[in-house]
Order: sequence, then structure tokens, then C-alpha cells
Amino acid sequence: MRTRLLPLLIVLMAAVLLALGFPLAVSLAAAQQQKVVVDRIDDTARFAALAQFVTDRPSGAPAGATDERGETLQKELAAYYDVYGIRAGVFYRNHEPMANAPDDWYLPDEGAGRDAFDEALLGRRSHDPKQVWPWQRSRLVVASPVIRDGDVIGVVVTDSPTGQMRSKTLHGWLLIGAGEIAAMLLAVGAALRLTGWVLRPVRVLDATTHDIATGRLKSRVAAAGGPPELRRLARSFNEMADNVEDVLEQQRAFVADASHQLRNPLSALLLRIELLALELPEGNEEIASVRTEGKRLAEVLDDLLDLALAEHAEADLRLTDIGELTAERVASWSALAASKGVRLAGNCPAVTAWADPVTLSSALDAVIDNALKFTPEGESVEVAVSANGEVSTVVVTDGGPGLTDDELARIGDRFWRSPGHQNIKGSGLGLSISRVLLAAGGGSIAYAHHEPHGLKVTVTVPRSGPNT
Repeated sequence: MRTRLLPLLIVLMAAVLLALGFPLAVSLAAAQQQKVVVDRIDDTARFAALAQFVTDRPSGAPAGATDERGETLQKELAAYYDVYGIRAGVFYRNHEPMANAPDDWYLPDEGAGRDAFDEALLGRRSHDPKQVWPWQRSRLVVASPVIRDGDVIGVVVTDSPTGQMRSKTLHGWLLIGAGEIAAMLLAVGAALRLTGWVLRPVRVLDATTHDIATGRLKSRVAAAGGPPELRRLARSFNEMADNVEDVLEQQRAFVADASHQLRNPLSALLLRIELLALELPEGNEEIASVRTEGKRLAEVLDDLLDLALAEHAEADLRLTDIGELTAERVASWSALAASKGVRLAGNCPAVTAWADPVTLSSALDAVIDNALKFTPEGESVEVAVSANGEVSTVVVTDGGPGLTDDELARIGDRFWRSPGHQNIKGSGLGLSISRVLLAAGGGSIAYAHHEPHGLKVTVTVPRSGPNT
């Protein structure tokens, strides 16, 4: 959920920052240009004030003829160009220059300069030039009329380079970009904290659900953090878990009570069968069949009682030498393996893990017993102990016929037995009991094919303690 929620928040925050950053960048560029335009307006107004006192060039006089005031104006424009690099000129209505700097710069025939000149001839300052962006190499043209006795006698035109203005704008944009990046990093950090706060109850709920699914039915969610909706969800989940635990407890109690109550009449029935067998000829097939089915029913009841007790009991976890415990179980089953002509071999180095020794022994007994049942004479059953990172494993492989993929998916289900092995003694509860016993201590059991034939059973127990 976090991988979906976090990108959504980041995209929204990026959109907000961009929505604020773009207008700010445009406003900064406009402010920089407006500052330059205002300066040029002041300059043109000053030159226009000087130009209005320049005596008109007499008719027929050469183009460069001016009076003393004209010479002063020319010097001002030349100094202005030398200092600032801004081309400036005062032009008569007929486009001839009154004064200009540099000397070879004249009013252009077309473009922004001519448009500004024509507009100033109407007696008003030219409109502000179009916005110049940092990637454009345009120039700023500003024109102001020269008015004498109410008449426009000429126009002051300035043609400014924009390199410095564009550089300042770009620098400002870089600062805005850096601020946007810093704000985005802060926003991402805040989003991480926010999503962590929002989803922490969800993670706790997920972990608790996993605990309950693996058999730790006492696990509950602390409904103390996160948004109110998730706290209500946590309380509802705890109520549901309580109800599920009550139902399962009733089921366990029923199975245990039923198994216990059926044992006595079944024992009495088996005793009467034995007494009846004494009255019948020895080797009677019907009596033998009834006796076999009675004993099988007794085994099923015993396994049901063991399963109910296993689901109810709490694991007594302690640091255990898995290798030593497994070696003991291999030794105890060696006699049965030898009687069946099956080689039982164990590779049990000293490996420690946290487990309940009693329940782990019972689980290993069920797995080894199952392997010996289905392994034919002349084949072998191998038991190997190893440590793999955070877990220790006991792998039991046999040389039996093995199972199909569909059967592997069902192995360990209660009362399930392979259709091809119905003639082999068993209740179908042994591996179910093993799974329950292991889950109570944080362990697990898995099944796979063993090449070239047979079954591979992997028992896994954690190497870290419950409080680490």
C-alpha cells in the first residue's frame, strides 16, 4: 500500500510546488525586465529634456551641423554608450539623427525600433517591449517623444542589450529551482513520515494476521496509533480474532472430549471382540478384520486427541541443539528401519535453534515414521541437519514412490492420504499434528519432490529467540 500511496502524495506535492514555482519564475522575469524598462524610460526622459533645447538644424545645413547644446547631447549619448553599452539616439521626425551613439547607429527601417519611434511620434512613450526570456537574445527598445511648445519635434530611442538582465533572471530561476528541490525533499520526508504514521497500524494488522494464520491465536492488535478509522478497524479485528479463537477452542474441546469419551466404549468393544474370538475357530477372517478396524479406529481417536492437545498447548521454546535431538530420533528409529530392510542415515552436526524439544521430537517422529512407511526394502532414508542464515533445517528424504504435484499440494491436510497408499497403516493426521506443533514455535514444514524418486520433507525452526 505504501508503494501506491507514497507516489501519489509525491505527485500531488510536486504539482503544488510547480504550480507555485512557475508563476514565481514568470513574475521574477517580468520584474527584472520592468526594472530595466523603468531605467531606460528615465534615461530617455533625461535625453528628451536635453534635446528639446537643441536648436533645429538650419535648412540646407550639413547632416552633422549642431549648436553647442547639440554637442552636449552628443557627448552625453556617447558617454552613455561607452559606460553602459546601450545604443541611444535622438531622431527628427524625418528619421534624421539629431545626435546618436555610436555614430554609425541609425534608426532601423523596420522592427521594434521603428515601431517604438512611430508610436512616440504620437506624443506618448512607446509600449513596454515584449517579455525577454533567458534563452532569447532579443534587445529592449524604448522610445520617448521630444516635445517643444506642445509639438513633437523628435524621438529619443534607446536600444539596450539584455545579457545582464537575462543572467539575473536565470540566476533567480536557479534559486527558485533550488528552493523547489529543497521543498520537494522536505515534502518527501514529510510524506514518508505521514505514510508511516498512517500505515503503521496496517503493518501491525498484517503481522498479527500472519501470526494468527500460523497458529498464534493469542496475537492481537494494539489499537492505539494511526487515524481513527484504522483504530476502529483494529478494534474490530481484535473482536473478530476473539470470536475465531472462541470457536476454535470450542472445536478443540469438542474433538478432545469426543475422542476421550469414545475411547472407553471402544476399548470395551475391542475387549468383547477378543473374548468373542476365543469362542470362534482360530484364524477366523471376519474376527481378524473387525479387530484390525477396531485398532485403526483407536489409533484415529488417539491422533485426534493428540491434535487437539497440540493446537491447545503453548510452545515451550528454548535454545536447543537440533543436531543432537535429531540424532537421538534417528537412533530410536534405526531398529524399525533395520527390520524393514531400509537404511536410515543421519548427518547431524551441532546446530542450535529455538524450539520446544518435546514438540520438535514429536514432529520429527511423525516425519521419519512416514518416510519409513513408504520406503521399500533396499532403499534409504536420509536425515540431514544444517543452518541456513536465520533458520536451522532438518531435511528428511526417502526413496519411496513419491507424490504427484496435486498430491504435494494436499499433503498435511487432516485425514488426507494418497489414493495410491490407502493400504498402508495410518490415520492421515500425523503430518497435520507435525505442522501444528512446529507452527506453535515459529517453525514450518514443507514438502517437495526428491529426485530420482521419493519425497523431501524440510522442517524449519528459527535460530533467533522470540524476544530478539
